[in-house]
Amino acid sequence: MEQLKGIHHVTAITSSAEKIYDYFTDILGLKLVKKTINQDDIHTYHLFFADDAGNPGTDMTFFDFQGIPKAQKGTDEISRTGFRVPSDQALDYWMKRFEHYNVTHEGIATLFGRKAIFFKDFDDQAYALFSDENVPGVDSGEPFKKGPVPSEYAITGLGPIFLTVSDHAKMDTALTKHMGMRLKKHQGDAFLYEMGAGGNGASVIVHENDNLNHGIQGYGSIHHVAFRIEDRKALDEWTEHLNKLRKPTSGFVDRFYFKSLYTRLYPGILFEFATEGPGFIDDEEDRETLGTTLALPPAFRDKRETIERIVRHFDTTRHVKTREKEYFDE
Repeated sequence: MEQLKGIHHVTAITSSAEKIYDYFTDILGLKLVKKTINQDDIHTYHLFFADDAGNPGTDMTFFDFQGIPKAQKGTDEISRTGFRVPSDQALDYWMKRFEHYNVTHEGIATLFGRKAIFFKDFDDQAYALFSDENVPGVDSGEPFKKGPVPSEYAITGLGPIFLTVSDHAKMDTALTKHMGMRLKKHQGDAFLYEMGAGGNGASVIVHENDNLNHGIQGYGSIHHVAFRIEDRKALDEWTEHLNKLRKPTSGFVDRFYFKSLYTRLYPGILFEFATEGPGFIDDEEDRETLGTTLALPPAFRDKRETIERIVRHFDTTRHVKTREKEYFDE
């Protein structure tokens, strides 16, 4: 069975598709690589933000379920999304950037020998920026060339994903025995796991806390995290593996942009296995126009007129216009 290669994507819930587009485009400097619909709920947008090419391991995605309440943060949930920047110097740049844009953030901290900044968005969605300096491992993606963040400081992919759980032993079994990850370090109530080549793009950080209520999903929370596998063959092998363990799965799911399998190996937390391809560059959009139109997988294209009436239109074209790079004075 093929080992997991790293983080594929994280999917979260936002209160506003428009506001998350502004936040990721103007502040985080990422590229909208696909504006489409939730394939299980066509009333809901599904936005994918990633690196310049939309590489696997670089994208965070959002649903905007209408009428959903704000999340109640707690335990037994995916609690924070990490991103990667190239260096410690990049973190210094981001401290100035966050202060300029009034982003709620903490100072530069060190966790498991890795430097990071913890911050939140308008929904109290929790993130972290991790420096790749002196952290070898799985390759990162490409800076968004047309974005406002200088390439030498830009976000290039996903970093460690945080889980908060009430039962570390049960989660350890899920990650190591069922998913083949490696426990690397232990620091207080935090545990660092790696997969594949390791490094920030292939790390999961588990915090144990049994003093909190169970988290309840809503806007500002994470829906699921996906892990990278090579192709359909590997996906079928993981399906067989989980079936032998008698763990519940979704079975094969074709998301068009990748192939998937979903499972819950720990109560309240949804894991996905997602293939490397085919990717976001397709018959509807090339690399230069990614994210500018309402893109639909083939199975939904005969319903385009109906879908366009259901989902409110909002403009997503400015991110493909070259932006002046933003530097901040000392």
